[in-house]
Amino acid sequence: MLSLHKTPLSIFAFALLLSLAAFSTIGLAKPFESIQWLDVIAEGGTAVMAGLWLVMTLSSRPRGKVTYLLAAGMGLIMLGAWVDCMDEFYRVGKEQLWDHWLEAGFTLGGMLVLTAGLYFWRHEQFSLNQHLKKRERLFRDHLAFDRVTQLVDATYLRRLITMEQGRHSDVSNCVALLDINSFHLLNRDCGVEEGDRALQAVAHMLLLNLSNQDVLCRYAGDRFAIYMPSTTLDFAQKKVNHLCAMVAQMHFYTQTRQVPITLRAVCSEAVVQLDDLLVRLDPLDSLAQHSEETEALAGMPRTAVFS
Repeated sequence: MLSLHKTPLSIFAFALLLSLAAFSTIGLAKPFESIQWLDVIAEGGTAVMAGLWLVMTLSSRPRGKVTYLLAAGMGLIMLGAWVDCMDEFYRVGKEQLWDHWLEAGFTLGGMLVLTAGLYFWRHEQFSLNQHLKKRERLFRDHLAFDRVTQLVDATYLRRLITMEQGRHSDVSNCVALLDINSFHLLNRDCGVEEGDRALQAVAHMLLLNLSNQDVLCRYAGDRFAIYMPSTTLDFAQKKVNHLCAMVAQMHFYTQTRQVPITLRAVCSEAVVQLDDLLVRLDPLDSLAQHSEETEALAGMPRTAVFS
């Protein structure tokens, strides 16, 4: 990302060198023994930390108004602290007020610009929260997001279920596990990259057909888990059956052909441990394999298997 922001980095680096040149040219160097090193550490440390925040911000965000407002605010605060630190090394005549104006102007201006950046960043977060509504619920943990599907993992879901049960123990909450039929054959015949694309396609289809309060996670491998708060078991089963039907109607194309994708699923109230639901998938595994073998002999496409 830093390669996208060479211009602002160059501007701030030039400003640092220009202020150093101004102090070294106009001011007089202080004797080594008269330097207040505690002030140097405090003011210089502030400049270093603000510069570090600037680099971290630019290295983690693309170009845009919010990015440049945040960066400009942090950069101006860095320059204000840098000028303040230069005062500890160079003595400037009292009749010259430019150093005080620089210090105050950079610091105050940086705070104002940073505040504006945070204001627009807040609105940006509202939009991102809306986008992530079906991928997270009560808390955010970036380490829990799966790299392929950008869904939370099973650990996140377990913590979420525990928190929900603590908040609303008298409300029926349901959870479902969904498994892709013959996913290993897709990986074997078409490659891992196509398998990852299939996982992404299934994840998007599930997200499109979930309600806003539901949370989808990648449980493990080709298995997904759905948490449905404030939902009865009968209604949750209808939702899961609908999800399986929608995925079965999806057209997924590899580089050479269309590959049908079907799911098998189990659904239960959230009081049941997720690992216990895996036991209920085992009979469905046998049923799915038998269905696949029968339909292969008949030359028919596979159909979805529901619990």
